[in-house]
Amino acid sequence: MTNKIMPKVFGWMFIGLLITFLTGYYVADHQYTAMKILGGYRYIALVVIEFILVIFLSARITKMSPTTAKICFLIYSIVSGLTFCGIFLVYEISSIIYIFLITAVVFGIFAFIGSVTKIDLTKIGTYLIMALIAVIICSIINLFLNNTAFDYILSIIIIIIFIGFTAYDVQKIKRLGSSGLIAEDNLAIYGALELYLDFINLFIELLKLFGKGRD
Repeated sequence: MTNKIMPKVFGWMFIGLLITFLTGYYVADHQYTAMKILGGYRYIALVVIEFILVIFLSARITKMSPTTAKICFLIYSIVSGLTFCGIFLVYEISSIIYIFLITAVVFGIFAFIGSVTKIDLTKIGTYLIMALIAVIICSIINLFLNNTAFDYILSIIIIIIFIGFTAYDVQKIKRLGSSGLIAEDNLAIYGALELYLDFINLFIELLKLFGKGRD
């Protein structure tokens, strides 16, 4: 099952990313709609919905019917795209494409490492989660401090964390595929969601560091 599951995982991850980026680009291209979404409570509501969806999907996606799991993943990709539209307003499209390609290369390298390494990355996952929680707390604190240098350091740390998560998640998905405990279609969506989140977070932090803003 392992040999069959990874192409499905990456296929669904690509579909999710494509929907997110196309949604974000379409909304950003209609500035009135974008301003409505990004303005005040609407954006906050979308972020909360996105957060609730990802928690719900992470917890329940392997227990849903395959069709429900796919629909929920696609809905999440669209909602994520709505919150993503601000990126297309802040950064040049050429810069977004350039950083996307860099992210794809970095992601691909560490996904490959996670796929072929014989080292058990299970324990690393625990440390990565702890580090992520610490970074989230620091990021919240920095909202009040507004320290640019600290924000730069946090971005570098987040990139390292999600590079680690990429290798860890690929190995975890392969292990779950070998166990046969989760239906193939459900595991494909579960794996796609995990790797989608890794990719998006890598992309956002790389864009913050190296992206070129609009004039």
